[in-house]
Amino acid sequence: MSVTPSKPVLAVAIGLPALLAVVVAAFGVIGGSAAAPPPPSAGDDRTGPLALVTIDAPDAGSKACDDLLKALPTQVTDAGQQVPRRELAKPAPPATVAWGDAQHEPIVLRCGMGRPPELTQTAQLGAVNAVQWLDVVGDAGTLTHYVVDRSVYIALTESKDAGTGPVQEVSAAVKKVLPPQAVAANPG
Repeated sequence: MSVTPSKPVLAVAIGLPALLAVVVAAFGVIGGSAAAPPPPSAGDDRTGPLALVTIDAPDAGSKACDDLLKALPTQVTDAGQQVPRRELAKPAPPATVAWGDAQHEPIVLRCGMGRPPELTQTAQLGAVNAVQWLDVVGDAGTLTHYVVDRSVYIALTESKDAGTGPVQEVSAAVKKVLPPQAVAANPG
């Protein structure tokens, strides 16, 4: 039996690093210290390895996910700027990659997810590069795009104000290595 993470769990898993950055920045502003901030450490959530919680992804070990991970770009375009692949902290969740740097919020892709509960008969889907996506807005300023018309479900989570580049570039990789199939919606 697979367990699909709820929206709040996904929002916390992806939004916690962003929230931590906001809290740290707020303390810096409120504290009013004139001293220069310390240089970023290896554990800094914007420059060091990105820590992610493991979320149930029943098909993460599939050949489809392996093929997709190999086809993903080493950098994506976010709001007109190139954003490099980001190292993940160990132990990293399976079939997961991220992009980001000191100037950009993390963009996280997870392959092999369970079917999103928001994928219903009446869910509004969008197509990018012949790939069907379901957008789910999170509570912590995030937007998760789910690929819903392939043999595995893929989640791409980014900040709500990110550009369309990551979805376009991931769509190109998905289209290249994973053949389309009919969308299977949850009843409701």
